[in-house]
Amino acid sequence: MNATEDVEQILDLEDLDQQVVLAEERYRVIGEIMCQVYQPGRQKWTFSDMLDKVFLHKYLGVPIFLVIMWAMFTFTFEASAVFTVLIQIFFDWLAVYTSQIPVPWLASLVTDGILGGVGFILTFAPPIFFLYLAISVLEDTGYLARAAFVMDRWMSRIGLQGRSFIPLLLGFGCSVAAVTASRTVEGESNRLTTILVAPLMSCSARLPVYVLFAGVFFPQIAGTVIFGLYLLGIVMAILVALILKRFTLTGESTPLVMELPMYQMPTLHGSFRHMWERGLMFLRQAGTYLLAGSFIIWGISSFGPAGYGVDVEDSFVSLIGRAAEPIFSHLGFSWQIVVGLVFGLLAKEAVIQALAIIYAVEGTSGLQAALLASMTPASALALMVFVLLYVPCVGTIGAIRRETGSWRWTAFSVTYQMVLAYVVATVVYIIGGVFLG
Repeated sequence: MNATEDVEQILDLEDLDQQVVLAEERYRVIGEIMCQVYQPGRQKWTFSDMLDKVFLHKYLGVPIFLVIMWAMFTFTFEASAVFTVLIQIFFDWLAVYTSQIPVPWLASLVTDGILGGVGFILTFAPPIFFLYLAISVLEDTGYLARAAFVMDRWMSRIGLQGRSFIPLLLGFGCSVAAVTASRTVEGESNRLTTILVAPLMSCSARLPVYVLFAGVFFPQIAGTVIFGLYLLGIVMAILVALILKRFTLTGESTPLVMELPMYQMPTLHGSFRHMWERGLMFLRQAGTYLLAGSFIIWGISSFGPAGYGVDVEDSFVSLIGRAAEPIFSHLGFSWQIVVGLVFGLLAKEAVIQALAIIYAVEGTSGLQAALLASMTPASALALMVFVLLYVPCVGTIGAIRRETGSWRWTAFSVTYQMVLAYVVATVVYIIGGVFLG
């Protein structure tokens, strides 16, 4: 077959297949030239080559990646459990003394508002730190670059490239960073698609919600449940990207060319330094806007139309929750849960922050006991899925507006995520109701 016939055959294929065939033909020609000008010496089989034979295998690469991700989230939950309990014991001990402040409203503000809000959020700092530690280890070993390479084959099937997986992977830490990193993706349609699906990746701010509800309702398989949520985010991102690239953001997929670093043994100093730097960002957030959120949530929980000291059922926060409760009643969400979702628009950690403060002001003994009394496992699973998929925090919305330069695409991102979260959570609740009760 001559060159003209080769080109005609290639042009008859679909766009993606054309790129694959062209790439194969390019490397075939390179191989022929190399055979003429290069005399190979004795081949050295390195340890890195042996690992790549396994991790980059055509069929084993993705299953190995999923197993590694499952191990990472199981490690995160199990290793952090004891530290979470110790921090909770410390804040419970501290609350005993702050509750004795002679001024009643100040005692309630410090105990129920600050310690019940920010203090309760800080009990979930250990899982976040351990998650960053695991990601740092994978990054330092050189595996994360291989993960992007492995995912390139599957990403190309939806019109993207493996390079888009890198911003999505950053989304495990922060959605703002994921959206911002999408500017490195080549091709306008590829970049815009990556921006729109990046918030579906489960950021670290959602992790406290998962740890709380998975630990309360699925204590024996909490790590697996959390892994399933992260996997669901990836699947939803792929499906949405497939729809966008097929019907809206059609464009040519560019091939991925990247250099794979050598495998190396991570150092304790490097891994823990990365963990601390990234985890410190979470602590700074907990100490700034979450503190302000504690004042706001405590205020609307302690005040009502009749003034201070009203029952939480007659407070402003109850009015907000009950107004939106009918929208979520079919999912088994109480008005307290609805309020948590409303404040989750500011930051996903604020979901459990709001619940902790509301139930503390309400006088309920223990958030876990209150959740078990007001929700079913199916409702808890639906809530975690909703938190995974619904509108990202205001910081992410701002990043989408900045990177797209369009309010239209920003509004589209917010709208489709709300609809997607509502539909998928409903499906999960119905299926969960059959199997979980």
